[in-house]
Amino acid sequence: MERNRLRLGLLALTQLIVALDYNIVYVALPGIEHALGFSPSSVQWVVSAYSVGLGGLMLFGGRAVDRLGPRRMFVTGLALYGVASLAGGLASGPGPLIAARAVQGAGGALLTPATLTLIYRGFTEGPARNRALGAWGMAGSAGLATGSLLGGVLTNYLGWEWVFFVNVPLVLGCVLAAPRLLPADPDRTPGGFDVPGAVLATVGSALLVFGLASGPDAGWRSPRGAGSLAAGALLLALLLVVEARTRDPLIPLRLARGRSLATTMVVIGLFQGTLGGGYYILTSYLQPVLGYSSLKAGLTFLPLTLICMLAALKVTPPLLGRWGIRTTLVVSMAGTGAGIAVLVAGTTANGGFWTLLPGSVVWGLFGGVAFVALFASAGSGIAPHQQGVASGLASTAKELGGALGLAVFVALATGSTHLLHGLHVAGWTAAAVTAAGGLTALALARPTPDAEPSRPLEGAQK
Repeated sequence: MERNRLRLGLLALTQLIVALDYNIVYVALPGIEHALGFSPSSVQWVVSAYSVGLGGLMLFGGRAVDRLGPRRMFVTGLALYGVASLAGGLASGPGPLIAARAVQGAGGALLTPATLTLIYRGFTEGPARNRALGAWGMAGSAGLATGSLLGGVLTNYLGWEWVFFVNVPLVLGCVLAAPRLLPADPDRTPGGFDVPGAVLATVGSALLVFGLASGPDAGWRSPRGAGSLAAGALLLALLLVVEARTRDPLIPLRLARGRSLATTMVVIGLFQGTLGGGYYILTSYLQPVLGYSSLKAGLTFLPLTLICMLAALKVTPPLLGRWGIRTTLVVSMAGTGAGIAVLVAGTTANGGFWTLLPGSVVWGLFGGVAFVALFASAGSGIAPHQQGVASGLASTAKELGGALGLAVFVALATGSTHLLHGLHVAGWTAAAVTAAGGLTALALARPTPDAEPSRPLEGAQK
């Protein structure tokens, strides 16, 4: 029992590291721009390069987990993450830092499906897995909560380099603990590796994320914007043709077309798209509209994130046990949409922390439940040897949905001559799209009483 708790603690800590790194960099961007000679428009690539590496390699990472083993890919992903973090802190110019961030994203593309697969395989589908996913989701929320605050403290007192250096000792500790706490990988699955599929999936996904990240800066009709999106879509369409004719495909199309996983991918894309858009709307309201400092804005986010952590850890597991995945996801997505709507209603010209608090509470409660329920759905009923690719597909949908959603909501928010009006248009749209995600979740198959849960690895918690 104690070993299982330590194992889950290790997996949760890695999720915290990834979530922490997502937020911690934003506060350091002005210092990075000044120190390394970025232009105001190019400094966004400190963030976007990570997204390109992460989103582009997620499908490859998921299949590598199934083929080579989750523990091996877990350690490899951590090692890439740690080395890239060290290189980022030592970078002396824009090019090396952007390259380091892309490698960090590649490490995350191995680490995320490996972590989820270790949870899916290590905990029996049902209450044990729900509790494990709750702890994993809580750690992610904790990373988001502390990222902005820790980034401000480190940048202010030690310099921007330390938003990267802080990862190194955390990663080193996890690498040393992994062989002792994680179960040995099973025998490798027989069969080859789909190299053409891996290349098409990686380049196609990376081009889609690159195009979405480039659109606001270079223009949606530019070669970087529209050209990258068109090329990415073409390569992914070609990927489907190749996978249909490959004996041992990177993405088993029968799995991807399955009703449960396909529906989950759509819902998780909608959820992440509106999540990123909602964070952008709230940040733009607090700082440009109300004139909050970065520290004050970060503190305003705390109720939302703390309630999200509590919901993921304490509320979601019993709800999944009582209602099942389908009902929990439908209700939580509808509630998340309602929370965003209440939050937008509080973004008035004379508003502030107290007008935002009701929406933060509702959004945090239902959003924390929805996030965990989505990944419970992604692993439900999937055979152990396909858990990696299933988590890779779900995570890719998450990354692409987030990139697309942010681009759409930034365009809506900045399309008005009055910023607050534009933020309201974007906010109400985000609320409606999230609620539509709840309706989409109705397409999930109803659970059957005699459905056999997936079996855990030997020695896993029951």
